[in-house]
Amino acid sequence: MKPRPFKKDPGRAIRDQRAPARRGGRGIGQTATTHGTSVWGYDSDNGRGGRGHENYPLAKGDKQSPLEIKHSQNHLNNGRTCRVVFDDSFDRSVLRGGPLTGAYRLRQLHLHWGSSDDHEVGLSFNSLHMVHWNPKHGNFAGALKQPDGVAVVGIFLKVGKTPKPEMKRILEEIDNIKTKGKEAPFQHFDPSILFPKSRDYWTYQGSFTTPPCEECITWILLREPIEVSPDQMAKLRSLSKNGENEAMNPLVDNWRPPQPVKGRVVRASFK
Repeated sequence: MKPRPFKKDPGRAIRDQRAPARRGGRGIGQTATTHGTSVWGYDSDNGRGGRGHENYPLAKGDKQSPLEIKHSQNHLNNGRTCRVVFDDSFDRSVLRGGPLTGAYRLRQLHLHWGSSDDHEVGLSFNSLHMVHWNPKHGNFAGALKQPDGVAVVGIFLKVGKTPKPEMKRILEEIDNIKTKGKEAPFQHFDPSILFPKSRDYWTYQGSFTTPPCEECITWILLREPIEVSPDQMAKLRSLSKNGENEAMNPLVDNWRPPQPVKGRVVRASFK
């Protein structure tokens, strides 16, 4: 599906207004589920290609994510991962503009990756997602129940020879969270430095890619990727799905396949 041009409005450029993560329980770590749901995953028996959707009816809904964005060479695939959690008790770090009305608070960011750097032309399994919620709904739980409750910025990761220096800070912590359930402090970090130079984007209405797959998200997918090195990708693939005293089980291919469009329109901020 070819994206339709998004009507440009000089006053609606997407902007990030962020302050560094500070003290108060924020950290980097692995997570077993997104919303405290029962066990699920990306293997054939509990997720991708399996029957995992039977416990989560919304996973068969009309606004599921990700979608296949047929433009340039970028497609989105999202999944379960390690994540960085931020203080969202007030408007410390917010996202405005673009397709959004009002300010959305940053709650967490996380990374997703495939088992190798090989991919079909135009298809990337590697991405970074920044999850924001609309404070007019009171709290994150309330936002999950509203169609304008959540905004996710997706940034594609391109494996190359000139990695973005700012990614180094996040990936340096990987050694501290090798196994499931591990958590480490992660303070004084400004997530806006992860943005590429270009703010061109695609946008559409969709869902979480993790159960129960609530259809409450405005997806904003940035056109320009940021680079990571092969060594940095290897660090991500060194994480284990299992606990500290269990056998190593590489955390890879943590993405969901593209979902049916079902009449939705993907808009672009560029021609």
